[in-house]
Amino acid sequence: MSLDEAATRLAGHLGRQDFVEVYAHHDADGIAAGSILCMALLRKKIGFRLRVLARVSPAAISPDTSTLLCDFGSGIEDLPESVMVVDHHIPFFRGEMQVNPRQHQVDGDRELSSAGAAFMVAQALGDNRDLAGLVMLGIIGDGQHLSGPNLSIFNEAVAQGLITPGQGYLLPGRDEHERLYAALNPYLHQVSGDEMAVSDLLETASYGEGFSLERLLSLLVLRVSPFAPVETLEEIYGARYDLEREVIPDAHSLTAVVDACGKSGFGGLAASLCLRSSGDLEEAWKISFQHRGRVIQALRAACAKNQAPGYIEVDDVQVASDVADALSRDCLQQGPVVVAARHDELCHISARCPRGLEMDLGDAVREAALQCGGFGGGHRLRAGATIPCTRLEQFRAILERSVAA
Repeated sequence: MSLDEAATRLAGHLGRQDFVEVYAHHDADGIAAGSILCMALLRKKIGFRLRVLARVSPAAISPDTSTLLCDFGSGIEDLPESVMVVDHHIPFFRGEMQVNPRQHQVDGDRELSSAGAAFMVAQALGDNRDLAGLVMLGIIGDGQHLSGPNLSIFNEAVAQGLITPGQGYLLPGRDEHERLYAALNPYLHQVSGDEMAVSDLLETASYGEGFSLERLLSLLVLRVSPFAPVETLEEIYGARYDLEREVIPDAHSLTAVVDACGKSGFGGLAASLCLRSSGDLEEAWKISFQHRGRVIQALRAACAKNQAPGYIEVDDVQVASDVADALSRDCLQQGPVVVAARHDELCHISARCPRGLEMDLGDAVREAALQCGGFGGGHRLRAGATIPCTRLEQFRAILERSVAA
């Protein structure tokens, strides 16, 4: 069975339901995937309820209720077989109603996100071409490439006038100060979260009543380059995308706002933006700015602490994933990055491979978590786990041995 056939089969099953419980992972890719499919269900007059969560437990799912999981579920072996899953993580769930590119020789790390897979299902449900712009949230949010099915969806959306590609400044924000002060993707060393540095850069790049973006970019490169890989500098200015149907047209900004709202516990607000409601747009921007500020402060604190290289503990569970992303992506790392955050008796772990390092981190994290009485998994280069806090040192030791092997 091909990927297209799997999407068509799941769409047919969805189309026969009267009501669907939809669960979406709380990042940009998961929320975009859930929103795409909820919009498709709405247009088919099929009832649904969308919930945005950090994780889902098989115990919370009733086998008697039509349930659809978006951007999680593939890594859970003991889900009820009746559950529908649209995901791109390493698959262990064996239910028939599943669309996952990895089961069809498509690279789920780089060539198709959950939002992309959801779009394929939505298209098989009906004419939902106008939702293609939301696929960019999965591509940008999960650091994917415009290749494979991603490129096919993108090219068709460009041809239909739904996405307008161009070149420009990529830092999300409502003004120049916010773009610099809350810069997280990429994280700008000695700029992000530093009020004095931001003010100095903006003043130096200004002349009279004017402002020189070229001068600002040059100053940023000079300031950041000693601390970051060249790819970080390339993500300040480059290929940008205008989403012609969405409430925030700039794809990088929409991704940042949706992702931050979801991870801050405002998943409903994040989904409403994807469903094209602009009523709470300013509130969403405010939450995004606050979330990115918390991540940046955690990053600055972590870098100042004398902790083991590659192993960091943060105080806030909501920022752990973004801290891990920034450390692995925008810092000069030699090995995997593991960020842990304690919450009550459980420890939530985000593990990442830095640029240029290839390993099957998802399987390694999953195995270490299972040995420690927890659970985990994810992608080859990005993974997560939840374990008892008392087993954290054991988890680290197992993962170190696995990585060394």
